[in-house]
Amino acid sequence: MNNKIAIFFAEGFEEIEALTVVDICRRMDLSIDMVSAYNEASVLGSHDILVKMDQTFDETDFSQYDMLVLPGGGKGTKGLEACEPLMAKVDEFYKSGKWVAAICAAPSIFGHRGFLAGRKACSYPAFESQLEGATVTAGPVEVDGNVITSRGMGTSLDFALAIGAVFCGEEAAKAMAAKVVYNK
Repeated sequence: MNNKIAIFFAEGFEEIEALTVVDICRRMDLSIDMVSAYNEASVLGSHDILVKMDQTFDETDFSQYDMLVLPGGGKGTKGLEACEPLMAKVDEFYKSGKWVAAICAAPSIFGHRGFLAGRKACSYPAFESQLEGATVTAGPVEVDGNVITSRGMGTSLDFALAIGAVFCGEEAAKAMAAKVVYNK
């Protein structure tokens, strides 16, 4: 494992959910690339914050990554799910046992793709009915097998720390939580 993560952006993504993951992973010395699903140099978030991407989808060598992350936001989630080449890669990662993670509305994508059958999962409350086959929880984050889900902006730190724990261990994630003054 080379501990490399790709997080995907489509117009309307939830800024705090996406950028908290990037920030915490980089603080934990993990390699995480911000990737435009639609090959744009910058992507506009749901609250009109324009974020410069590290690379575009077409520039992404998926063989270099251990995890794909999908941030939420209603419009952003729809954009991600409509990107068929991205969905093919998400399917490939899931089926090969590599990590996939989603927060807020984006876990609905995993429900639609059949990833959640028999797993614990969570999402933004309005999307819980789309977590097909899952045991839906109200936890801030669920890690079940190679799938991580989380509920929304308010659980962004839990989500980011769970991703960090996958690659750096629980103790490192706890140390990072303390370092950023996050008390669970």
